[in-house]
Parts: sequence; C-alpha cells; structure tokens
Amino acid sequence: MTYCVAIKLNAGLVFLSDSRTNAGVDNISTYRKMIVYERPGDRFMVLLTAGNLSIAQSVREILQVEQLQERPDTDAITIRNANSRFNVGLIFGGQIRGEGLRLFQVYSAGNFVEATTETPYFQVGEYKYGKPVLDRVITPETPLDEAAKCALVSMDSTMKSNLSVGPPLDLVVYEANRFQTDKIVCLDMQNPYYRMLHSSWGQKLREVFDSLEDPVWDDAHTEVPLKVPAGRSKPLKKITRPDERLI
Repeated sequence: MTYCVAIKLNAGLVFLSDSRTNAGVDNISTYRKMIVYERPGDRFMVLLTAGNLSIAQSVREILQVEQLQERPDTDAITIRNANSRFNVGLIFGGQIRGEGLRLFQVYSAGNFVEATTETPYFQVGEYKYGKPVLDRVITPETPLDEAAKCALVSMDSTMKSNLSVGPPLDLVVYEANRFQTDKIVCLDMQNPYYRMLHSSWGQKLREVFDSLEDPVWDDAHTEVPLKVPAGRSKPLKKITRPDERLI
C-alpha cells in the first residue's frame, strides 16, 4: 500500500513517496516511506521502502545503528537471523564525494539492479498507474524541476486510480555534486502547487482527449480511416451458426 519513485538524471536525483500504509472506509494510517542520510560536503543518500512495514523499519534501523537487540541476553537481530518474510522492496540512491550519482532498486529476494541511461528511474509499490508518464517524459537529460513535476504527475495519476496510495507526499530533489540539499518538502492535498498540478493535469488530459478525432465507421471522408486492411491479419470472425468453427 504505497508508491515510491526515484529518478536519476545527469543533473541530479529526484525522490518521491506517499505515506499511506492502510486503506479502508474507517482504517487509514500513515507512515513515511523515505529517509534522508546527509553529511554535508561528503555524502547524500536517500532510502525509499515499500512492502512489509515492520521489515522496512527494521532494515532502516539496522542501516542506521547497525543492529537491533530485543534483550541484553539475546543475539542482535540482523538480516541473517530475522525470522520473518522479507517482502519489502527498496530504492537507494545518492552520491559520495569522489564518486558519481548512483541509484539502486533492491528486490525482496535480495538481488538488485542499478539505474542506467536506458532505465533512468525506479518504482516500488503500486507503480503501474504512474508509469506511462515517466516512460514518455523522463530521459537522463531531463532538467531536475521538470523531472520533479513528472514524478508528481505520476503520483497524482496513481492516487486517482488507487485508494491504497495517499498523502502526505515527501519530495526530495538533489543537485549533483552538492552533497546536501534544502529541496525537501512535504505536500498535502492543500498544497497550492499540488492543487494546481492536479486540476491542470486532469483538465489538459481532457482537452487532448477531446481534440482527437472520433473513429469513422462508414464511408464518410476522413484523413485517418479506421477500417483498413491490417496487413497479414484478418478481421475477427463472427460466429453466426451453431455449426460454425473458429478454425
């Protein structure tokens, strides 16, 4: 019950996450899915999590303090001895001084992939509704502010179609080679920029949709005919008698 997206660009990195973990008529709770690690002048890193909340929180705690211990007389809990299903997805990215920007997606099985010029963004959680706009807009050359706008449109599309994703939203934009950022904001549904984006995106989509020509089924003149031969494929065959067969 979440959606997180991270984008790697030549100019820097963009991170966006929602905060909903439960959805229902009378049961909605929120926990932040993003954590920022910053040592100004040396390193800047962001972790996004989706999936089992207890595992996600444990992973974040282990990364921060190295180990968890239930009682003084028990062994520290680590990934090697935790007795629970590791159904959590992670996105981890940032930059360390002397190195370039890097962005990784870690799967629940423990394997990972790194962002490339061909795949400059990662998503975890309810990603399907927000993917089309990212595919059409994002390239490594995309400016940071434009990528942040695209990420917010992606999130807005997801929240429009999926109740399990919801506000508030955490947005972080990092400029390459700065090793710190002040571009961190929490957006609720009353945020002026988000309200503008939400209403404008819906209105512009409708305008584009209305500008498309309707399909023409008869012999009326049109520059974009619909009923034309489909090359090697034949039209779908209709069954009109009980003894007819498809093949």
